[in-house]
Amino acid sequence: MTTHTHDRVRGHTAPEVNRRVDHEAQRRVARYANSTAKELTSRIKELDREWDIERVLELNASVLAFSGLCLGITHSRKWLILPGLVLPFLFQHAVEGWCPPLPLLRRLGVRSRKEIDREQYTLKALRGDFSEYEV
Repeated sequence: MTTHTHDRVRGHTAPEVNRRVDHEAQRRVARYANSTAKELTSRIKELDREWDIERVLELNASVLAFSGLCLGITHSRKWLILPGLVLPFLFQHAVEGWCPPLPLLRRLGVRSRKEIDREQYTLKALRGDFSEYEV
């Protein structure tokens, strides 16, 4: 389950963290290798609902920026520094694929959409979704 396409998140993640994320995905796939189609479908649906790194970063940035804005308006203008710090980090992630919270979130096991999709497609192959395309 090694990635062959460019994934900016993986490119900005320490190799040992990428290996751990890959190992965990391989472990999960192995656990489902002899599962029924119903069990595989259930896991595939779980993967559809899994939050990827982009979504987690967007939520984190918006909560911090909105909180800073609200506190800046209601308490002290000093709180406006919070959205002033957070929003450039979100911009940096959009442009470069990296921002300061990324290493922590990756170490916590938050995966990229490509990593989630890779596990999902492997499970679909185990379920037999692509068997009609065999040569």
